[in-house]
Amino acid sequence: MAIPHTSFLPLLALPLLYWAFNLPKRQPKQTKVVFYVHDYLSGHDTSAITVAGKDGPQTSVLHFGTMVAVDDPVTEGPDPKSKVIGRAQGMYINSQLDGKGLHLMFSVIFTDGEFKGSSLEIQGADLFAMKEREFSIVSGTGYFRFVRGYGIMTTQFIDIPNLRAILKLDVTVKHY
Repeated sequence: MAIPHTSFLPLLALPLLYWAFNLPKRQPKQTKVVFYVHDYLSGHDTSAITVAGKDGPQTSVLHFGTMVAVDDPVTEGPDPKSKVIGRAQGMYINSQLDGKGLHLMFSVIFTDGEFKGSSLEIQGADLFAMKEREFSIVSGTGYFRFVRGYGIMTTQFIDIPNLRAILKLDVTVKHY
């Protein structure tokens, strides 16, 4: 009596399943990086502009509903003359009725240094009246592929009348 071929399938599947479940598990790496974002809505080095708001592009970012597009320099240190290592590109929206809070959505694109060619995707609330606030790292590319993490944003310098700020981003991420 011949044994049907299908009865051998479970015997072949068992070693494959054993092998698959006993592969060494890759542990995520943890990376900490600190950089500075120079956000200027005025001056000869403007890097952010209001694109929409209650009064059109003339609306202040300090008013609820105002949307700003950014292409801010990212540097190694807080000094504006510090080495530029990337750009923070995206937008933020004043999403708090009293005007004291933004919602951030931007990419930090590294153009120089250790992480050149990689990016981090940042999203979250920015209650800019607070000296220190936390945000999410929701994605990344290159060195930061499959990233997840958080960051602490600290205001290093702020000039509210001229809408200029330097922000320190202290980021901790896990990735493969």
